[in-house]
Amino acid sequence: MSDDLLYQIALSQVPNIGDVHARILIQHFGTAKDVFKASKKILEKIDGLGSVRINALKSFNEFEASEAELSFIEKYNITPLFLTDKIYPRKLLNCYDGPPLLYFRGGADLNALRIVSIVGTRNSSDYGKHVCDEIVEGLKDLDVMIVSGLAFGIDTIAHKAALRNGLKTIGVLAHGLDRIYPPQNKSLAKHMCEQGGLLTEFKSKTNPDRENFPRRNRIVAGLCDCIIVIESGAKGGSLITAELSNGYNKDVFAVPGRTNDFKSEGCNYLIKNNKANLITFANDVLEFMNWNDARKNILKPQRELFIELSEPEQRIFAMFNAAECLGIDDIFIQSNLSSSTVAAALLTLEMHGLISSLPGKVYKLIR
Repeated sequence: MSDDLLYQIALSQVPNIGDVHARILIQHFGTAKDVFKASKKILEKIDGLGSVRINALKSFNEFEASEAELSFIEKYNITPLFLTDKIYPRKLLNCYDGPPLLYFRGGADLNALRIVSIVGTRNSSDYGKHVCDEIVEGLKDLDVMIVSGLAFGIDTIAHKAALRNGLKTIGVLAHGLDRIYPPQNKSLAKHMCEQGGLLTEFKSKTNPDRENFPRRNRIVAGLCDCIIVIESGAKGGSLITAELSNGYNKDVFAVPGRTNDFKSEGCNYLIKNNKANLITFANDVLEFMNWNDARKNILKPQRELFIELSEPEQRIFAMFNAAECLGIDDIFIQSNLSSSTVAAALLTLEMHGLISSLPGKVYKLIR
């Protein structure tokens, strides 16, 4: 860890010093350490900084909390990404309000060649799940990295589809890396760290408070080349993310729905008002993004002929021979396995394309 990291963490925590002014200060002084060492007289020469921000900088005395965060980073092998680092996401540098400091757990390249964000309602329908699965599968030949917010609904479906198709996937969090929200996605998050990662601008012990989600959404919007909205109501985070993407000059796509379907009101609104391009398949995205030529030069990977399953996975999979659909309670009772073992096994079976999850915590055999 660099000596400047302590000051980088501290700078991200100074009251009234937001993303924009933090970037201005770094551009002026070069390092976070030099920002804190600058005299009040020098700081007053920076246009737009103002007395409130200058006083906040000079009176900041929470370095013990920054040291605690530094210890947390080292203990849990978290990668800090400051805006001057070479591995900081370049696409976020093009966003005027990109966070100066990010925390990352995982092994994916956040500067991957092609990155697609997928967002949508937390209460997705079978239609939304089907469309999301098909679109992600259609992007696998180009090794596209999928970004979403790890929320219920479309976010979770997109992450799972990416894992199942061998794609890297990044979950952008509205809290610190010491927890997972929603907690039901802990097993999914673990798999994502092995095949992608988790990214946040929030330090440890930060709760998933309501005001954090719009901030999370701007990272989802800024990190990608384009964003796809699949099922969204007339209001909500998905529309906010789409609006942010337009502000960042990203390509925005939306999947249309029935005119009387409230779950598609947001998508239909974006399309109707020319705020998103209408798409129905992955190939539409490839055409809009001019990625089809690259796809032609990539050989499709050979499908696995044999899938090795653990004993718990085999036990649960065998249960579907008698009944194509099983509820989570039936699986717990019949398998006689712990809840954590069942959750991990179901996720693995889903990633291998052997079963699919349905609303109401029901799982269906894929033939």
